[in-house]
Amino acid sequence: MQKNAAAIRKVFQTVSLGAPENAVGFVMWRLVHRYMREVDRALIPLDLTHLQFMTLALAAWLGKAGQPVTQSEVAKQGDMHPMQVSLMLKALEKKQIIARTRSDQDVRAKHLELTSEGVSVLRKALPVVVEVQKSLFGELANVDGEFLKTLLRLDTDSDVFAARSSD
Repeated sequence: MQKNAAAIRKVFQTVSLGAPENAVGFVMWRLVHRYMREVDRALIPLDLTHLQFMTLALAAWLGKAGQPVTQSEVAKQGDMHPMQVSLMLKALEKKQIIARTRSDQDVRAKHLELTSEGVSVLRKALPVVVEVQKSLFGELANVDGEFLKTLLRLDTDSDVFAARSSD
């Protein structure tokens, strides 16, 4: 028995939402992790992790017009730490899915390009990830659905909060 059980109960009675499942953050955390685990499982045959897939997909999306894409752009678009992006790109480069070259304009920047293998892997991985989305979220996964609109609004609002906290 915990010595502080009464004090812990009082904390939950007075300053919490009563139970973890009453906290949006906790429920979102569980859903995000469940989604990531399912994507990881589904991508095993393609030798990709969820994070590698996201990095690959972001690099492809940002480069779809043919313009050079940098690691920092991928990090910013994905709201990922630059070092995490760098590690993912090293793994993708080792798998010959992405090629990285130094920028002629900025020696600190690296340009990213999907290789032919990278395009092939992306073509196979995208439908797999979309299917995981559909299986976990059903109708809520619809592109024009209210769920996505709400998430996008929350994401946009969180950018405002992030800007305020950095002032």
